[in-house]
Amino acid sequence: MVAAPPSSDLRRKDRIVRYKPYVPKEGEDPMSEYMNLLAMLFSMCGLMMRFKWAAWAAVYCAFIGFSNSRSSEDTKQIFSSFMLSISSVVMSYLQSPTPMAISYFS
Repeated sequence: MVAAPPSSDLRRKDRIVRYKPYVPKEGEDPMSEYMNLLAMLFSMCGLMMRFKWAAWAAVYCAFIGFSNSRSSEDTKQIFSSFMLSISSVVMSYLQSPTPMAISYFS
């Protein structure tokens, strides 16, 4: 490999593209994607760590994500998020059928 002299710049000026941050279009709201992600995270916490509050938060986030979604979005992802959150609630109550204890008042 031949080293270039230190004074010459090998970068091509015509290939440099300046970074432009993404600006959402009018009417785009990423709320449903965020809520679907939160629903999946909370449902995994509910399933793996047996937190009932996380399972119920997953159901809540999945419902908000479903209600804010557009009809053109991927319905499989929304359905899987909703079913995962429901299954985390069911599995957390099958493993421990006692009601969720509220630790604030005890």
